[in-house]
Amino acid sequence: MCGRYVIARARGDLLAAAEAEADEALEVRRSWNVAPTSDVPIVLERLVEGRVARQLHTARWGLVPGWAREPSVGVRAINARSETVLDKPTFRGAIRSRRCAVPADGYYEWKSAGGGKTGKRPYFVRPADGSVMLFAGLYEWWRDASARDGAPGQWLLTTSVLTMDAPPADAAEPVLAQLAGLHDRMPIPLGPGELAGWLDPLDTDAPPLVARARAAAYGVAAAWELGEAHPGVGNVRNDGPELLEPADGLF
Repeated sequence: MCGRYVIARARGDLLAAAEAEADEALEVRRSWNVAPTSDVPIVLERLVEGRVARQLHTARWGLVPGWAREPSVGVRAINARSETVLDKPTFRGAIRSRRCAVPADGYYEWKSAGGGKTGKRPYFVRPADGSVMLFAGLYEWWRDASARDGAPGQWLLTTSVLTMDAPPADAAEPVLAQLAGLHDRMPIPLGPGELAGWLDPLDTDAPPLVARARAAAYGVAAAWELGEAHPGVGNVRNDGPELLEPADGLF
């Protein structure tokens, strides 16, 4: 689940939404069909000359822990289950002090319409007011031991998105009930009240941070909307705003 995102905002829009800064050379690729192992923007905080700086970076989607022998393990870690993130070896180091937010316009999810794989239809989930989503994430730096010091690619920045149970089917808010029928999992959105604490690199008491993010998630999701998307999104080679519409014959 949560295997495709739309990240089509300009660099400046992402900086404004997250109230972050970035290196002038940073490039953010706009895409309407972001798949695992793609480079995605992330927002993190780190100490810079004695102050906490909130920064925008790009990271490969699929977390690679520092102890991994090769980066291919990231393919199995695009998402982190919030129920077990504190205990899983892949994530338990990052959840303490390497937390980030992954900004996006929205995400795709497939709903079964009967008929096996061919019966699944894609839907696009986004904020009803057009604002930027900020999902709870983790990040890690992985060092390529075969590369010489200072060589391009010696360090790889990677990320993962936290997930949780979808809302209950009997939820009072209509969109929450719709999400329940779409998939049994959902990425965890960060509201304004949770973002600062989640990003704080000095706070290593992760359990309450995870609990607060989970507790506030449905309230944030209640302001979302979802609609059917174009089936062409299932092919990673297709990319463009037309994927957000259920029109036929585009590809």
